Amino acid sequence: MRLIDSQIHLWTDQAAASKMLQQALSAEEILTEMDACGVSRTYLVPGHSAANDLCVQAAKKWPDRFKALALLSLDKQVSRDVVGQWQQSGFIGARLTFPPYREVSWLDDGTADWFWPLANELALPVMMWAPKRAATMGELAQRYPRIRFIVDHINLFVMDKGEAVEREISSVLPLARLPNVAVKVSSLPAHSSEPFPSRDMHGHIERVIAAFGADRAMWGTDLTRMVCSYTQAITLFTEHLPFLNAQQLQSIMSGTAEEWLPWGDA
Repeated sequence: MRLIDSQIHLWTDQAAASKMLQQALSAEEILTEMDACGVSRTYLVPGHSAANDLCVQAAKKWPDRFKALALLSLDKQVSRDVVGQWQQSGFIGARLTFPPYREVSWLDDGTADWFWPLANELALPVMMWAPKRAATMGELAQRYPRIRFIVDHINLFVMDKGEAVEREISSVLPLARLPNVAVKVSSLPAHSSEPFPSRDMHGHIERVIAAFGADRAMWGTDLTRMVCSYTQAITLFTEHLPFLNAQQLQSIMSGTAEEWLPWGDA
């Protein structure tokens, strides 16, 4: 089965990764992990904006294995410059984060307003993480139908487990009615209260696939913060979810990512 990981972070150093409770891995270390598990391609997401260039460099060095997403700090001129020169940027999509601990969200104070019309004009894929703001995401998807919104980690906050997982996923499911919204069923073992194979997450995965369909759900690991092995992150889907048939698995494990995040020539 073809395997494409929809998210692995690159960090500039371990100190930066540690602030987000993650383990920094170099592009070479990621390739070693991929090769050991038969993962053919990965979308690299900067762990912080300082790693944007690092992701582009890795994608240029290993163009058959990596593509880069731009982590945009929407309050910085440099992000406007990246979007303004998108075709030369080396990125194939953007990644935006709207953490709930920010005192006033950029979704509310106007900081993000400049981005949406430009992204819509460019028909960008936009990975978006905005815990507790699924309804706002839906409003944006309706207003900007050419943006391909990809909800990261089913919109779960880093510490969400148990009832918090149930609440957040329930808020995301209504987005399935919008054809320009997909979900990443990624990093899910980190939200489980049980050891592998994370059985308390199986029902959530089934609900998400039932709502969005396998053609709008993509597997990913978020490898640098995983609580299980890379192999286990794969077999969670390929061996432990009997409600998925072979065709659905192929879409989730690679096909959906290729459709929503075209490899292209960037």
